[in-house]
Amino acid sequence: MTDLFDFGPKRDQYAVMGNPVSHSKSPKVHALFAKQFDIKLEYRAIHVDIGGFEQAVSGFQAGGGAGINVTVPFKLNARKLSDELSARAKLADAVNTLVLDKRIYGDNTDGAGLVTDIAKNLNVDLNGARILIIGAGGAVQGIVGPLLEAMPDSMVIANRTIDKAVDLANRFTSLGLVAGCGLDQLESGSFDIVINATST
Repeated sequence: MTDLFDFGPKRDQYAVMGNPVSHSKSPKVHALFAKQFDIKLEYRAIHVDIGGFEQAVSGFQAGGGAGINVTVPFKLNARKLSDELSARAKLADAVNTLVLDKRIYGDNTDGAGLVTDIAKNLNVDLNGARILIIGAGGAVQGIVGPLLEAMPDSMVIANRTIDKAVDLANRFTSLGLVAGCGLDQLESGSFDIVINATST
């Protein structure tokens, strides 16, 4: 199986970039994965100052970096930096994975990972469920589409800034019943699944 991951000499450096990022378990997870499959790679967490994402990516790529996982608050920056996007990154309009080559390829794995965790790992049926998502940032942009594709009964996106929640919900109405509202409008709601997608 290791031949599937034959990255070559210039494809052994990976990182997660964010602010904050010291809490990330990604370096440990990737180290265990690499050991399990006997892959030689270096994976580290890189704290990036606000306003410095593009420079950080450029520097990492120039140093031989092959791929970056992107976390708060840079998923929209990563979208703008991408030369090419996967279908799910286009749907999300946000990127959490960058493949660095001559061109930068952006993908979004947030939704696929979350749906797998909920449906397969936790054995919770999303079909017909009433879902509440708290927050309306880049992470939410990546999960709304895949969650709606799982055919829930309805979805509500609640956020401190009402307009942001409403605008985000309106982008996905072609995929299912989804609405946006303010956090103070949730008192009468009833939900089967609640997803906290805030930085709290």
